[in-house]
Amino acid sequence: METLPNDWLSLLILTFVLGMKHGFDADHLATIDGLTRYNARTRPDLARYCGTLFSLGHGAVVMAIALGVSALAGQWAVPEWFGTLGAVISIGFLVALGSLNLAAVLAAEPHEMVQPVGLKGRLLGNLRHVSHPALIALVGALFALSFDTLSQAAFFALTATQFGGWEHALVLALLFMLGMLLTDGINGLWIARLIARADQVALIASRVMGLVVSGVSLLVAAFGAARMLSPAVDMWSEGKELIFGFSLVVIIALSFVAAVRLTRRPVAA
Repeated sequence: METLPNDWLSLLILTFVLGMKHGFDADHLATIDGLTRYNARTRPDLARYCGTLFSLGHGAVVMAIALGVSALAGQWAVPEWFGTLGAVISIGFLVALGSLNLAAVLAAEPHEMVQPVGLKGRLLGNLRHVSHPALIALVGALFALSFDTLSQAAFFALTATQFGGWEHALVLALLFMLGMLLTDGINGLWIARLIARADQVALIASRVMGLVVSGVSLLVAAFGAARMLSPAVDMWSEGKELIFGFSLVVIIALSFVAAVRLTRRPVAA
């Protein structure tokens, strides 16, 4: 995030890709999973849209923060240590999430579906057990009140000031939300499908996504650590942010498509 491109078009594309990647965050997957499961029996129509509602609430906070920071951009400069602190915290969270989700896949019984593991969801507890659209959106908004989301929104706003005022910050925040909305919305629909059939194919599909989420989290954490510790890696990766972002989204999306195709297979007699 501290090396966003200076070209406006590239910045727009990268912001959308970052939003898609953020939607695949393990905490998002785990919470949308919990909200969907809770509503699957009593309100199945609402269950399919839990991911979309969660993302709308989350994105609303991102836009509000981006607007606020852009308004203060002329009076406040980001400390030099802010980017380093953010990178360290992000790497720590990614290692924890990757390890927890890998452990969840390995510990799951053969007859159990693997449920994504998140850190924020554990703190919110029963707030995931809500059955009103506004409350589901509120859960998404509460998830945005974290260092990673706040720092991303702040960087969007400060980067946008290079091209103009608050309007540019709003555009970036909106694109981030749209990317996140796409992945979170599809994820909610997919989880609802898994719950509806809950057969052997669904068990395999849940393991596919669990391993991919774990692997990507650990891979990104390792790459972030390498950039911090090795000037050569940092120089090599400079200017390749858009390529890396697309690569991550493609990897996750392909695994997601594979898992969805598995759930479309007919149930064996």
